[in-house]
Amino acid sequence: MSEKAPVQKRSPITVTAKVFHWVNVLSLFIMIASGLQIYNANPVFGGRAGLHFPMVGLLGGWLAGGRHWHFAGMWLFSLNLLWYGIYVLVTRRWRHRYVGQNDIKALQLSHNPKRRIYAWHRIAYTAIIPILLLALLTGIGMYKPAQFHWIVDFFGDWFALRVVHFFTVPAVLIFAVVHSVLALKAGGDRLISSMLFWQPK
Repeated sequence: MSEKAPVQKRSPITVTAKVFHWVNVLSLFIMIASGLQIYNANPVFGGRAGLHFPMVGLLGGWLAGGRHWHFAGMWLFSLNLLWYGIYVLVTRRWRHRYVGQNDIKALQLSHNPKRRIYAWHRIAYTAIIPILLLALLTGIGMYKPAQFHWIVDFFGDWFALRVVHFFTVPAVLIFAVVHSVLALKAGGDRLISSMLFWQPK
């Protein structure tokens, strides 16, 4: 009688990464679709007669509805970042996630293309942190300008706050594209797929 092959357990780290990516995709879609709905109520550029985005794909249907969806997505996104940040700290994975001196040296001296790709990947991971914090900070300032007047004052006025918040959206989208391209170069289609889906053994 042939022996049964031992059952391979799925790594909890892999599960954590997949959940994190899926929640990020969902929450970012909610925030962008609802944020553009809010934008249409009073465009940042050109006042009420300025550029409007088509209603197709937007969430909320109107200003108040867009705000409800936007804050729901914000809480989902923020809590997802919080628990993942705690996970990275507890498991000490931050040592392999963010840029260090070795990565800078690799970009200057290494002739190994994959090592250079990993260095750029860590730079991208590090650069997105202040952008995400900026998006959350400006969002809080716009939501409660009276309670958090110091945030508004820091950026100059409420309009400047809106402009900065608006431009965090393309910054996050650019990061997503760069992140995907670097992952594709490092591990091919299999690595990209493994971020979201279960891979056959």
